[in-house]
Amino acid sequence: MQRVAAEPLDILRTRTSAKWRSFPPDVLPLPVAEMDYPLAEPIAHALHAAVDRSDTGYSSGSRPVAEAFQGFAATRLGWDVDPARVTCTADVSLGNVEVLRRVTQPGDGVVITSPVYYPFFDLLPEAGCAVVDVPLLGGIDEGWSLDLDGIDAAFAAGARAMLLCNPHNPTGTVPDAPTLAALADIAARHDVTIVSDEVHGPLAQPATPYTPFLTVSDAAREHGVAVTAATKAFNLAGLKTALIVTASDRGDRVRAAMPYEVEWRMSQFGAIATIAAFREGGPWLDGVLASLDDNRRLLADLIADELPGVGYRMPDASYLAWLDLSALGWGDDPAAYALEHARVALANGPRFGAIAGRGHARLNFACTPEVLAEAVTRLGDARVSPVE
Repeated sequence: MQRVAAEPLDILRTRTSAKWRSFPPDVLPLPVAEMDYPLAEPIAHALHAAVDRSDTGYSSGSRPVAEAFQGFAATRLGWDVDPARVTCTADVSLGNVEVLRRVTQPGDGVVITSPVYYPFFDLLPEAGCAVVDVPLLGGIDEGWSLDLDGIDAAFAAGARAMLLCNPHNPTGTVPDAPTLAALADIAARHDVTIVSDEVHGPLAQPATPYTPFLTVSDAAREHGVAVTAATKAFNLAGLKTALIVTASDRGDRVRAAMPYEVEWRMSQFGAIATIAAFREGGPWLDGVLASLDDNRRLLADLIADELPGVGYRMPDASYLAWLDLSALGWGDDPAAYALEHARVALANGPRFGAIAGRGHARLNFACTPEVLAEAVTRLGDARVSPVE
């Protein structure tokens, strides 16, 4: 497999995105979920061609993107998507909020599963909902899983929806089909909605492919809405485009109830880039997955050598490592210590859940092996004795 090589620091520091403008130049920035790989050539070509023809007007709607995704989903994800059941919008977070607004009433509880992508804690209030946290079961040693009994109890107590992270960020866990089918049965029993954020799905490793929620059962298709994008897999976060996908009349009514402007928030360049990614980006994505596989394994070796006692479980999807740094004695928020004393920026663990994230941090390993090694070496050099 031909790997895609990440770009060197001198090139990366010319970028103006958040990852490269949020920290001083002596800091290795590994918190933001942006990859350091060069843009896939088919995407770059499509964007350059759009500029050459001054194609900078409004996007032409969901259908072209939906049709490109239909082919990608069928060949890579085993997912039969009907383009007529897709509404595009600006990004996955916005899509999650708009779906939740349609399926809940103000003040309704919505289940999330900490440690979880920290904007979820803000998206629910934005949608007018209350956070109902049902933490994942397990941990780094044994792996994580959904607490199905806890989720069932939360719905029985009145929660009206769940915002599912599939695959899970930050743990990199990929729920299997039986687990998702059981979750769908619980949703059907309580007549609630599962909003499945699947933006990391195409970044699942081949040995642990992700299962799109809408594929697992009739109950999932009836009670589920999927929100996804090319943005994580192809590093297009700044080119605002996402897809809201349904597979039932019930789901279609959710999309139909959305304001007209939801679809018009999609970016023209985002649509162009997303179509190119879904149609022609497969070989590049395969190379990125191979490079990420190398790096997740390298990280395990580096931690064993430089940071003994730090907990790390290789993620099955994406490029984010969830680290238990408690043994280092760096407090509840070890990312703050790492930034000050190691000049390595990590994502702050407690933001992913005040209890589940305590003593943890998230590290982005979509970088060169040299940057990854330097980051772990710096962290190792900053070790202190554990707090008594």
